[in-house]
Parts: sequence; C-alpha cells; structure tokens
Amino acid sequence: MATIDQLIDDFELLDEWEDRYRYVIELGRDLEPLDEHERHAGTKVQGCVSQVWLVTNIDTTVSDNPTLTFRGDSDAHIVRGLIAILFSMFSGQTAKDILSTDALEILRRIGLEDNLTPQRSNGLRSMVDRINRDAQAAAAQSAAV
Repeated sequence: MATIDQLIDDFELLDEWEDRYRYVIELGRDLEPLDEHERHAGTKVQGCVSQVWLVTNIDTTVSDNPTLTFRGDSDAHIVRGLIAILFSMFSGQTAKDILSTDALEILRRIGLEDNLTPQRSNGLRSMVDRINRDAQAAAAQSAAV
C-alpha cells in the first residue's frame, strides 16, 4: 500500500480530474474484499450512500498507544478507492497519530473535496469520523488499563 505522501505526489501528476477519478478506482481494486461474515451492522459505516463496511483491528502491544489497522469494502468502485486512500493515511498508525491527523485537509490537498458529489463527500467524512471514533475508543481503552 502506498503512503499518503506517495498518493499526494501521484495526484499532483494527474492534471485532469477524470484521470484522478480513474486512479481512485484503480486504488480500490487493490483492496482485499471482506468476507461475507464481516459485512454486518456493526461494521457498516453509517452516513454513506453506498454500502461501506470497515473492520478495525487494534494492537495493544504498546499499551499506552495502540496501533490500528483497517480493512474495508464497498459496493461502489469509487468508494473502494476512497477507502484505500483513507487506509494509506491511517492503517498501521497509532491512535494518537490518527487523532492528530487532519484527514479533511489532506483530502482537500488531493482535490477530492472539490471533485466529489456532496453525497460522496458526506460519506467520506463519515468514514473519517468512524476511523477517529475507533482511534478514540482504542486510546481511551488503553488509558483505562
């Protein structure tokens, strides 16, 4: 998986939004699909027009700052690509790093906010909110131990 810095560089090389759109779809093709049993109400992201599921794994090896990894899927190709972009930003990061990342600013730098429909932008914010809530819960749980 590419880092977010690599993705930003790649997006800067693409002048036309249509090329960026195709690139987002291409990123989504690399996501491992979730198993059917992982697609349920507990993993479904609310606030997305498309069906979106997000599975969060928390590594508490370093108890005061857990690391989160994510897996996800969607029934829409463009949304799968958006999920891949978010995973480049967040998967494998500590809860503290996730919570200190301004995802919406990074997405603006890529140009996504300006080129997605309002419904897709709302769904993208819902995915970011879900990742942040999972990071907050992981941080709170490690602080309580």
